Amino acid sequence: MTTPETRPAPELLAALAPLLAAESDAEAPAAGVEPSDLEQAVWLRLLEQLQQTGTAPERPAEWLRRAVRAEARRARRTSDRERPYRDEPAHDPESSGHDGSPERSLLDAEGRRTLRAAVTRTPGRCPRVLTAMLAPEDLTYREIAGELGISQGSLGPMRSRCLGCLRRMLAAEVPAPDRRGRVR
Repeated sequence: MTTPETRPAPELLAALAPLLAAESDAEAPAAGVEPSDLEQAVWLRLLEQLQQTGTAPERPAEWLRRAVRAEARRARRTSDRERPYRDEPAHDPESSGHDGSPERSLLDAEGRRTLRAAVTRTPGRCPRVLTAMLAPEDLTYREIAGELGISQGSLGPMRSRCLGCLRRMLAAEVPAPDRRGRVR
């Protein structure tokens, strides 16, 4: 009987396919990529190693697990640094996990309405500061400070105070998000 370490490349690839599929399915959601993209990257890495060294990894299953995790980390770092072009809509990682159901859309809209209503009830200059921070244009601190007529240096502390006030107001109004997989 041959072990995975001594199998020729086609047999090794066939033996590792189910493990790679399972590992990719497990790691892909956290990395923000499709499982098939993760699988493809690991297959490429394995084939490059087979071509360079002429031999399979000593412990293929362990190597495969490490390679999947390394590719998932690389994908996370890449997606953290990527920015959409100005004419493309930004990818919202929160919305990608939702099924687009009417119930989810209604709950999301209700959450936004509750947030906007709470912003208007905050004291002092907080409504203007928070409204500027929530603007869809994604203004910079310099632009927000100019719009509000305050110094850029005082915007950070003011934002912190306003967010703290808003956080306290919303704590009583908006329930905490459900934990995944836990029944309450």
